[in-house]
Amino acid sequence: MTQTNQHYAHWSGRTLYDSSGAKVGQIGQLWADDADGHPTWLTTRTGMFGTRESFVPVQGVQERDDGNLETRYPKELIKDAPQVEPAPTERGQHLDVTEEQQLYRHYQLAGEHGAQAGHGGGRPAGAEGHDVSGPTTDEAMTRSEERLRVGTERRERGRARLRKYVVTETEQVEVPVTREEVRVEREPITDANREQAMSGPGISEEEHEVTLHEERPVVATEAVPVERVRLAKHQVQDTETVRGEVRKEHIDTDTGAEHGRRE
Repeated sequence: MTQTNQHYAHWSGRTLYDSSGAKVGQIGQLWADDADGHPTWLTTRTGMFGTRESFVPVQGVQERDDGNLETRYPKELIKDAPQVEPAPTERGQHLDVTEEQQLYRHYQLAGEHGAQAGHGGGRPAGAEGHDVSGPTTDEAMTRSEERLRVGTERRERGRARLRKYVVTETEQVEVPVTREEVRVEREPITDANREQAMSGPGISEEEHEVTLHEERPVVATEAVPVERVRLAKHQVQDTETVRGEVRKEHIDTDTGAEHGRRE
């Protein structure tokens, strides 16, 4: 790996954001130019659960204060980038000129770097071949396959509120009341009351008055606390089914016989 490539080696595994601050995905490989070994492309996982690998120009990528990276290209443009299939070679995977030109046209970078000159995107930066032969391999061939990476993300699904309001109702209560009424009581003259009966003049005009009382209902209200109400959150466990496409490599064994064997 050249000294220039060493500067970019620690980018792998970091998170890429676009200029608006939207998260694009995690950076995978860096792809270097065949001519000078300078990284020209990086790949990042996009789409649902990061199942899609998109190519992004290294040009214009800057390091952020938080240690992650930022590209000048918007997230939607990156997600819509052409899907290319690097071809295996003796030195590893290789991005051919035609595929790289598609990427340059998508990002409106035609005429820049090695694509226009016919150099191609080369191989992953700092990587050696691992498919058939090379200084870092043995006699075995590696078969790879993609696996679905399924996770969850937390998002807001709605809001609940408590609100008090006043409703006026009519209540009917039976209230016992008392009142005073008069009745005429007559008693004969006896030795017991004779003195009181004869205390006044024999014949006269008089008037006696009695005050009568009664109870009336009195209505008043008072505020009395009756209960406390709060909102409580609880988690409900559920299961959802997700689907995604994965690619698997198969290996054919050519032994010179009429039919080979597939692994």
